[in-house]
Amino acid sequence: MGIFASECLGTAFLLLFGSSVVANVILKETKGFGAGWLVITLGWSMAVFIGVSVSTASGGHLNPAVSIAMAANGNIPMSDLLPYMSGQFCGAFIGAVLGWLLHIDHFAVTEDKGTKLAVFATGPAIRNTWSNLFSEALGTFALIAILLFWPATTTDLGHLNPLPVALIILGIGVCLGGPTGYAINPARDLAPRIAHAILPIPGKGKSDWSYSWIPVVGPIVGALAAVGLHGLLG
Repeated sequence: MGIFASECLGTAFLLLFGSSVVANVILKETKGFGAGWLVITLGWSMAVFIGVSVSTASGGHLNPAVSIAMAANGNIPMSDLLPYMSGQFCGAFIGAVLGWLLHIDHFAVTEDKGTKLAVFATGPAIRNTWSNLFSEALGTFALIAILLFWPATTTDLGHLNPLPVALIILGIGVCLGGPTGYAINPARDLAPRIAHAILPIPGKGKSDWSYSWIPVVGPIVGALAAVGLHGLLG
C-alpha cells in the first residue's frame, strides 16, 4: 500500500470514529447524549489508535503537522510530503462524511447550529486569536516533542504499537484540550469543515471560516518548534 492510500485509509478511520464520538455526545437523541468531555477525549484517543493501526504502511502520521515535523527532522524526504498530506486531507473528508451519514437523523433533530458544526470542526471556548493560536501550537508542540524524544519504535508492543500515541492524544485532550478542543491537526479540522460547508445538513449555520486558519497554522508552528527543540537537545 502506498503512502497516499495508507494515510487516506487511516485518516478516514480517524475522522469516522472521532467525529462520531462527538456526534454521539452532543447531538440530540443519541444513546450517548450528554456523556461529556471525558468520553469525547477517550473516543478520539481510540480513533487515533485505530487510524494508526490501519496505516502502518506509511507510519500512520494521519496529521500534516506530524508529516511536516518528520520531514523537517529528516525522518522522511520532503518529496513525500505531498502524498502524505493529500492522503490525510482526502481521508479526513471521507471520514467526516461517513460520520455525518451515520448520524444523519440526529442532525435533523438537533436545532443548534453551533452544535452541528462542532461535530465536524473545533472551536474556541473563549474566542481570543492569540491565546487560541497558542493553545493549538502548544498542544501540537507537546505531541511532536514527545514523539521525537520518545519514538514509538523504541517499544515493541506488536499490534499494540499505536497505543502509546493514543495515550499521548488522550493526555493532550484531557489536560490541554479545553481552550480550543485540541485540533492539533490541520487535516482533522479543515477537511471536515469543508464537508460541513458543502453537505446538505438541515438547519446548519456558517462554517466559521474566520477561525479556520488557527487549527491549521497553530499545529504547524508548534510542530516546527518541537523539531527545533529536538535539534538543540536531541
